Amino acid sequence: MKVYPFKIPKPENNALIYQEDIELVFYDKLHQHDEIQISFIAKGNGTLLVGDNISSYIENDIFIIGSNLPHAFKSDKYSQTTSKMLSLFFTESSFGNNFFGLNEFTELNRFFTESIQGLVIKNNKTEIIERFKKLKKASKLERFILLLEILKHIANSKSETLSRFVYDKTYSDIEGKRMRNVFDYTIENASNTIDLNTIASVANMTKNAFCKYFKKRTNKTYISFLIELRIENACKLLKNNRDLSVNEIAYQTGFNNISNFNRKFKKIKKVTPLLYRKL
Repeated sequence: MKVYPFKIPKPENNALIYQEDIELVFYDKLHQHDEIQISFIAKGNGTLLVGDNISSYIENDIFIIGSNLPHAFKSDKYSQTTSKMLSLFFTESSFGNNFFGLNEFTELNRFFTESIQGLVIKNNKTEIIERFKKLKKASKLERFILLLEILKHIANSKSETLSRFVYDKTYSDIEGKRMRNVFDYTIENASNTIDLNTIASVANMTKNAFCKYFKKRTNKTYISFLIELRIENACKLLKNNRDLSVNEIAYQTGFNNISNFNRKFKKIKKVTPLLYRKL
């Protein structure tokens, strides 16, 4: 089994890195890197973990992942379609320590501040996507110019924060791999019963120590995280499997009580499961 590092190094000699991921399954291991990441989902769908947040991604989504913000793109495991993601990586000091501090870049201040928690772009996506599609054949200078154009459009776009909480310390490799194991196990077994003793053993900790450890790093209890993941899985089934009833979806996603499912769903999504499906 290949061991993946938690902190992913990028080429040191390149100030701006362009990367294409074309796989049945993306690099789905929780990880972090120093660079800010701007990613365009050209094809595919799945689950996105960013900081303390669980959400879904679909074709034409555009995400910004802040420096050293733990994240993972996990393709839906039953998908037979190849996923494709185009990404740019750079740091605030890639082009010189004071480059983005120049007065000419004042309108990007909000971008660098808000990218710390991760962002998803909500409008102006056509202009950004057009520039992403030019990156592959572009020279290094042209890619730099395209980056500035992408940043300009992002700065003028509406966006939503992905992670409500960011752990104030960079994960060590050991810590990161521990959290990765917890997230991987939870995602793979979310529809089954997972008690605290079981998940604590995955983290190689006692139950009490694990609960404190997880809460400190995510600002939520493990049970809250598990429920949010189950609700996100339920959302996918409500949208994509119209033949399944709400009751069937509740039980398939790990809820043993339909009333509890409806209550938790409305608390997180602000609408009932039936209304969510209609919308």
